[in-house]
Amino acid sequence: ILHGLGGAQLSEQHAKRSAELMSKAQPTFLSTLVVSFPLGVKRHAERFADVGPEGFQELSPLEVLEEMSVFLEEVQLKRTIFRSDHASNYLGLKGVLGRDKARLLEEIAAAMTGDIALRPEWARGL
Repeated sequence: ILHGLGGAQLSEQHAKRSAELMSKAQPTFLSTLVVSFPLGVKRHAERFADVGPEGFQELSPLEVLEEMSVFLEEVQLKRTIFRSDHASNYLGLKGVLGRDKARLLEEIAAAMTGDIALRPEWARGL
């Protein structure tokens, strides 16, 4: 799952539909990453002209965490190995869904309040 792909306008929809898809698929392994634009956001943003007057708006780190939280709240998995530890992620998460769902959501909430530090931008290079 690529968090941030839909930008600010489609973030909730992206999270919920991704959760729905994964719930139906019941994968053995699931990983999330955060979209990045090493060559600039313009090329991607051009595809969002019909989203609204603002077009594509890249998510802030806190908005990415909110999208991750919505995704995890919505997803219904039984025994899926979950990893969100790629260099692109602001917060590294590891667990088994659904067993560790509550803990993962608590970690995201703690990161959103500043109780857990986010990965700095310089460390998110690919």
